[in-house]
Amino acid sequence: MYKKFVVGIATLVIAFSLVGCANGNEEAAPNEDTTQNEETTENEDKEMDHADMHHSGSGEIPEGLQEAVNPTYEVGSKAIIKEAHMEGMEGAEATIVGAYDTTAYAISYDPTTGGERVTNHKWVIHEEIPSAGEEPFEVGAEVTTDAAHMEGMEGTTATIDYAEKTTVYMINFTPSNGGEEVTNHMWVIESELAPVDSN
Repeated sequence: MYKKFVVGIATLVIAFSLVGCANGNEEAAPNEDTTQNEETTENEDKEMDHADMHHSGSGEIPEGLQEAVNPTYEVGSKAIIKEAHMEGMEGAEATIVGAYDTTAYAISYDPTTGGERVTNHKWVIHEEIPSAGEEPFEVGAEVTTDAAHMEGMEGTTATIDYAEKTTVYMINFTPSNGGEEVTNHMWVIESELAPVDSN
């Protein structure tokens, strides 16, 4: 009788141990799934951040911006985009919507919405910086920008990485990798465009 009792207790202990192991495994699996879901979410967030660059503009130009008198690419003409500020931009055919003489800046800044620092963003122009005077800013200067080309840009303190006095263009284009037309994109500079017949 005693032996049967001991065997019965041992059987129960083993049974509970197995159930405990099984539950442990079941708990581990959801944690792995959660990790995968978190990684997927992070990847989607990165893609969304990148997608924020593929936006159209309002077409509203900053106050004080002067139209170019004799631009290389006239309003209504076509040009090939040589640079890739965003995916699908390089090689796309652009229609010139506006041409303006100013100083263009490449900037680095920490988005006001949080996230990683954006480096060498092209382009913000002189008239999009409220504190701008007549003279262009020097490389290394810290400025606050009114530009809202990307989420988290407006109102941020930026560092000037590069400055170039040039003609800047507002353009419409359809990405070379497909997708909807981007309208009133600000900005590309003259050296980033090429005549259509030269491509």
